[in-house]
Amino acid sequence: MTNSSAKENSVPVLGINSLGRIGKLTLWHHINRKYFKEIIVNQGRDIGVGMETIARLIEADATYGLLHRFLYGIKAQPCIQITDEKNGKMLIDGIPVTILREQRNPLNIPWRQYGADIVVDCSGSFKDPTIPADDKKGSIRGHLNGGAKAVIHSAPFKIKNKALATPDDTTTLIYGINHTAFNPKKHLLISAASCTTTGLAHMVKPLLDNEETSTILTASMSTIHAVTNTQSVLDKLPKAGEKDIRKTRSILNNIILTSTGAAKALAEVIPEVKNIGFMGDSIRVPTNTLSLIVLNATFQARNNDKAAAAGLDTKKLNEIYAKAAEDNPLVRFTMQQNVSTDLIGEDAAVIIEGQFNHTRTAFIPVDLSHIPNLPADLVKSLGEKMLQVPVVHAKIFGWYDNEYGSYTNRMGDLTVYIHKNIQ
Repeated sequence: MTNSSAKENSVPVLGINSLGRIGKLTLWHHINRKYFKEIIVNQGRDIGVGMETIARLIEADATYGLLHRFLYGIKAQPCIQITDEKNGKMLIDGIPVTILREQRNPLNIPWRQYGADIVVDCSGSFKDPTIPADDKKGSIRGHLNGGAKAVIHSAPFKIKNKALATPDDTTTLIYGINHTAFNPKKHLLISAASCTTTGLAHMVKPLLDNEETSTILTASMSTIHAVTNTQSVLDKLPKAGEKDIRKTRSILNNIILTSTGAAKALAEVIPEVKNIGFMGDSIRVPTNTLSLIVLNATFQARNNDKAAAAGLDTKKLNEIYAKAAEDNPLVRFTMQQNVSTDLIGEDAAVIIEGQFNHTRTAFIPVDLSHIPNLPADLVKSLGEKMLQVPVVHAKIFGWYDNEYGSYTNRMGDLTVYIHKNIQ
């Protein structure tokens, strides 16, 4: 399809930069969805022996199986047809797909020529939105010069120069949380956050939306996370200056402790979280997808009597999430005894494991003499220096398919929403 015909017919055209894990699954999502009538994929280099190699890499996946079976079931037939080897064209389940193999720098990718108004950058290489479009190493802003009206980044933005603020045309959006904050007159660069932030946001929002759990005193989370391509298959030497050498250890047989920016990023999409002392960490385990968030939250109970304070018990907590699941199809609630492989490909931002959730009510002794700036006459009027504060501790478990089901599908929802609003 030429650029002129794309404009004349207003045919929705999607650009995808890079065929890595998320880039490939983004292609799968939109082939299945069929909102975009043409897809342009930029890889920027030759792959294998040509289009046959590329077609096979798109078709077969070690996690989700073969594309045609993923789309239509075990009896389905292959759905990729190479139509033009030289120009990188193929049909995938009836959708024209063009593979570009020449340019690596976003500035030089000809999105305008193909009528791609929106680009999803899945390269992981261009995380800093403050870098100018003409930077010789490339910048996510280069896609705008190439013709894109909006660019979605499949990871959190990271500004290297901490003295610089986030540019005004840049934002972080998660579909189902704050995607309606998109302003087509302002936002050109959009981060779809991370897979963990997506799952975590859909776990926290039902708590904040419920009066009884809306005031969280403190919270922490750990994600039991499947491996990613940032890790090593076998032990290797770290790069010069690398501080965390654990990611250079073999993913095949290790549990690896590492960090996550999910708790920090959560505050960007749910501002109320800024008032909570939120911590997060990640534990990498040797599975290929499907991760688990363990969310710990502490609430101030509403009564001084311990029995009465226990109103927020496990039953009530599960009712909150069951109701959230009724109102929001992106949240699932289950009382089944799941293991991780049961939920691979599940189309939900998070699946709450209700049977394993639990709460405890306790009294926390607070020494008033340790509270700064507390008026002395107030302490005197209380008649004691120690207060017993009733609190409820909750431990909440949420599964999420960190590759396709949770993250890529939600980014696909966001992509369609933004494209509809930039027209």
